[in-house]
Amino acid sequence: MEAIDELAGALRERLIERARDGAAGADVGTEIAALVAREAAALSESERRELTERVLLAATGLGPLEPLLADPAVDEVMVNGPGEVYVERHGRVQAAGVRFESEAELRHAIERILAPLGRRVDEASPLCDARLADGSRVNVVIPPLSLSGPCLTIRRFRRDGLSLDQLVGLGTLSAGEAELLARCVAARTSILVSGGTGSGKTTTLNALSGAIPDGERIVTIEDAAELRLRQDHIVRLESRPPSLDGRGEVTIRALVRNALRMRPDRIVVGEVRGGEALDLLQALNTGHEGSLSTIHANSPADALARLETLALMAGVGLPHSVVRDQVARAVELVVHQARRPDGSRVVAAIAEVVPGGGEAEVRVVAAGGRVVDIAAGRLAERLGGGQA
Repeated sequence: MEAIDELAGALRERLIERARDGAAGADVGTEIAALVAREAAALSESERRELTERVLLAATGLGPLEPLLADPAVDEVMVNGPGEVYVERHGRVQAAGVRFESEAELRHAIERILAPLGRRVDEASPLCDARLADGSRVNVVIPPLSLSGPCLTIRRFRRDGLSLDQLVGLGTLSAGEAELLARCVAARTSILVSGGTGSGKTTTLNALSGAIPDGERIVTIEDAAELRLRQDHIVRLESRPPSLDGRGEVTIRALVRNALRMRPDRIVVGEVRGGEALDLLQALNTGHEGSLSTIHANSPADALARLETLALMAGVGLPHSVVRDQVARAVELVVHQARRPDGSRVVAAIAEVVPGGGEAEVRVVAAGGRVVDIAAGRLAERLGGGQA
């Protein structure tokens, strides 16, 4: 460690002590500058300026992660203990070339993320999900669950979501597929976006929402607010975990139920992962058409099967056949995302859900960039005719 880094660490500890004693000022930057001027007067002006910046970064920033989070090419930051930091750039995971000097420094960075949110991790509660002010999603795991030291994962999201046209430019889908999806959204087709972790489901969901006509009231429901809708009339709801004493939790399911009382034209659920699936199905089958959501699945058919399983997790005792019938009637289109070995994300298939005898089947209407003619069925009725 350089001498200036050691000095920065010592001054940071001095700053913390002053704050605990109630002697710190309201402006952290001014307080640090005064502390450096007083304690490091022998240094040159340029050295004092550098020292001030380092102390400020150590006291308020995320240490070695700051330049990574400032890099627009970085989509995800993964910290596997103090000595291992990886990033994802353009779909590829690579070593970041930075490290934390100690486990204590890494824990300080984690605390600076969680403290403003009223969250914390400790041995009694070693798991935590949170988000940064810019919407980036954060996951923390600490010992004893993590054997390699504190682990921190930050998934970043663009301030302005990509549009369907931009996804076409990136090669995620073809112009024909984008036109089909835009028409389906405008025609109030209920759409489920499926795929694996990191396949781009949320990005595509955000792009699809851009095709919702202006003037509609949209209610978004998420675990961590990631969607960036461009419409004016939007109500954003976010679930809340229980407090440290186990009270105050507000689940996605509770928010879906409440959304039905808010006169929504569309309900957009960031991800269906539990019993809220049943409430969403009931909403779609009782007049709230055109809603959008995502789900983890390996194919369009698997997406419907998993939606059934999640709805059964609501624990209301409905027969499986009834839930399966609700799925077949509620979901009209499945957009399946995939992540290629080179890291690129693509729309692997767009499938129409075809009800039949209480069981849903899927019919692929677009794959590999090509769109088939949609001449009959629910989707053709939605679109008002065939799709060339």
